[in-house]
This record gives sequence, C-alpha cells and structure tokens, in this order.
Amino acid sequence: MKLYLKIWRQKDAQSKGKMVDYTLDGVEGDMSFLEMLDILNEELVSKGEEPVEFDHDCREGICGTCSLQINGEPHGPDRLITTCQLHMRKFNDGDTIVIEPFRAKAFPVIKDLIVDRSSFDRIQQAGGFISVNTSGNTIDANAIPISKHAADEAMDAAACIGCGACVAACKNASAMLFTSAKVSQFALLPQGRVEAADRVQNMVRQMDLEGFGNCTNTGACEVECPKGISLTNIARMNREYLSASIKG
Repeated sequence: MKLYLKIWRQKDAQSKGKMVDYTLDGVEGDMSFLEMLDILNEELVSKGEEPVEFDHDCREGICGTCSLQINGEPHGPDRLITTCQLHMRKFNDGDTIVIEPFRAKAFPVIKDLIVDRSSFDRIQQAGGFISVNTSGNTIDANAIPISKHAADEAMDAAACIGCGACVAACKNASAMLFTSAKVSQFALLPQGRVEAADRVQNMVRQMDLEGFGNCTNTGACEVECPKGISLTNIARMNREYLSASIKG
C-alpha cells in the first residue's frame, strides 16, 4: 500500500510549524498507525533527516499518550480506540493522510506531533483524589455497601485515560468531558462524598484557569472518546457544581 502523508512539523514551541509531504510505500494493512510512523522515521533517519516526533507509551490503548489528529479526527476514523490501536487496513492504497497534533490553547505543541497535556494533570491535582489516612486502622472496602448501578457508573467514568480527544474534537476545546469523568468517579461513591463540594469547585476552577472553552453541547467529545465516556457525566458535574455553589 502506497500512502501520501501530510504531517505537521514544528521544531519547538516557539517556532512556526508547517505541513510537510511524505510518500511511504510498502505499508501493510496489519500494521498499526504508529508502526507506520516508525517505518517512516526509519526511512527519514537513513536519509539523514530529522524523524517525526510523536508521543507513545503502552501501545495497548491504556495510557492515552499516542494522541494524534488523523484526517481531522482525534485518533482517526475508527471508534472506541486510541491511535495505537488504529490499523492501516482502515485506509486504502493511494490515500492521503493528514496527521496533526491535538489543537487547543491549553495543549501547546512541544515538537511536531507532541503536545503538552500537563493542564490535565493540574486539573486532577486540584481535586481528583480522596484524602484518606491509610497509615493504620483501615476499614475493609466491603464494609460500605454500594449499589451495583453506582459502582458500574463510577467504573465507567474512571475508564477515562486523559488522552485529550474530547478537547481536540470540541470546536471550543472544552475539557468538560474529562473533568466531569474525574469528578463523577468520586461523586458516585460514598468515599467521595465527603469532599464532593470542594472537589468540583476546585477542578472546574482549574479547568477554566487552564484556558479550556465552554461545552458546546454538540456531543463530539463522546463520539471521539476512545473509552466512550458518556455526556451524562457532564450533566452530573453541572449538578454537583450548582449544588456546591448554592451551599457555599
């Protein structure tokens, strides 16, 4: 399979970037998208050219590191997968593939296809935790009954891997789906209710400080999310935030 690639190249955060054209031959359908980029980089290095920088880690759809905008879609044309799980069989011989980093003010480009997503870390640090003294006298988790429905919903919210596809898919670059998933996974459980008010206020405040936009209500974030995080989490976070604001 012969492919024509248009890849965003940018030396560093201060430099001006541009699209650069590459032609890659011999691509097999069973290759993953990242393996295709590996082959491209091998060719570039053999020619003495600078390889294309891109993020990756587990290559198993778990870490969310390999976030690329492929033909205008976060993680590419398939659904419920990350870029590393995307296979080249989704493309045809002679296709032109446009590869860009995730675009958002809060995700500044570091180099080429790598963006700085530490803004997500700071949102998490603002309240995405439970303050528990685990130095001794711990209580067995089974001592607090939790309904199957609540446990399932909390687990679904906790499936968020923080890849940033929701932000890249949103025309306002909103992080509402990410933030609401992190709020919901605690709000649904009794252990998370103690700090619920402070958590949602602090995390939403940090989200706004990072420069993310407001929710568009179009649902593009849920469609592009590789873990299928539901929009109902945003509704839950809005209820939590309103309740916390009223209570002061």
